[in-house]
Amino acid sequence: MTATTDVGPVPATRTPEGAPRKKRRERGGPALALAAWVIGILFVLPVLWMVLTSFHSEADAATNPPSLAAPLTLQGYREFFGAGGGASPWPSLLNSLTASVLSTILVLVLAIPAAYALSIRPVRKWTDVMFFFLSTKMLPIVAGLLPIYLFAQYTGLLDNIWFLIVLYTSMNLPIAVWMMRSFLAEVPVEILEAASMDGAGLLLTLRRVVGPVVLPGIAATSLICFIFSWNELLMARVLTGTRAETAPVYLTGFVTSQGLFLAKVCAAAFVVSLPVLIAGFAAQDKLVQGLSLGAVK
Repeated sequence: MTATTDVGPVPATRTPEGAPRKKRRERGGPALALAAWVIGILFVLPVLWMVLTSFHSEADAATNPPSLAAPLTLQGYREFFGAGGGASPWPSLLNSLTASVLSTILVLVLAIPAAYALSIRPVRKWTDVMFFFLSTKMLPIVAGLLPIYLFAQYTGLLDNIWFLIVLYTSMNLPIAVWMMRSFLAEVPVEILEAASMDGAGLLLTLRRVVGPVVLPGIAATSLICFIFSWNELLMARVLTGTRAETAPVYLTGFVTSQGLFLAKVCAAAFVVSLPVLIAGFAAQDKLVQGLSLGAVK
């Protein structure tokens, strides 16, 4: 009779003879990396071109083809900030900052408990609730603009920044609930049960237990809501005047039918884009973690 010896399972990193396995190279790795670089450059190139054009004079910016070696000047930025006798952009920038920040805070205050109820503590027919939230984004904004304008006119809320904050909150709330639900669905049920056994209430659980776990998701949701509010133009154009004018509305005033305005528009667009760029770079790591947090279950 031949004796057999149990040598145990073979590690995945070694062959049955015990030699280390060679690492397999992923097919198409360099090609995918090159494609990612090309796509990234294509997205960044227009922004870099806008920044370069903003430092040219109007005559140099209007040449066709444009000249890369044209002398640089700050005249476009001087005209944007009112040095040329125009209106100051600071009230419009402050209005955009106020509306974007406050509406984002309100969205998070309302979306996190709603997403908690739809994911961790699901209500009855929660799928119908989610579909209702999604259906509110199917209607174009311009279709509901006339009733909103008439309501604001009859109630004296035209050219009011607080009315704009309420509209931005309602506009971003559905997408925030959808995003936060996907993030909260990744929270382990065990830590919630442990918090409940320790006597933690709903608010304490959200603040001390759920909050730190889904912090990347909260950062991603808040950044997206901030960008949507900051870039919104249609409602601000129709519902505001001089007191509640936002930065995108102020930016459209540089486009005229007479004279050259390309360098000045590029300077204004770069300044208006800076808050979004700064917020994106500041929350870059949290944004990547948040967008990938609810990607897979």
